[in-house]
Amino acid sequence: MTYRDYVGDLLDPFGDVTIRAMFGGHGIFESGDMFALISSEERLYFKADDSNRADYEAAGAERFQTMPYYEVPEEVIEDPGALAEWAATSIAIGHATASRKKGR
Repeated sequence: MTYRDYVGDLLDPFGDVTIRAMFGGHGIFESGDMFALISSEERLYFKADDSNRADYEAAGAERFQTMPYYEVPEEVIEDPGALAEWAATSIAIGHATASRKKGR
């Protein structure tokens, strides 16, 4: 199983999740709005904003370049309840960001 498939299985319960190859990695979308990515180094990053950035920083998570994505801590990936909470927040941020860009 590839890392992409592994992440797809983890995130499948969280809605209409699709993964597309982008820039040497993969963009992860829910209902067409990007909320996460897999880097070319096979690391999972969730979208962050002022509502959840401190959680990533407190966990020592690395930011993805200059983008608003932070690496998901391994302990979150391994805890289904924590993963559901962190994913739901990032999905909401992804939708909100897309809404602002589209003028919805």
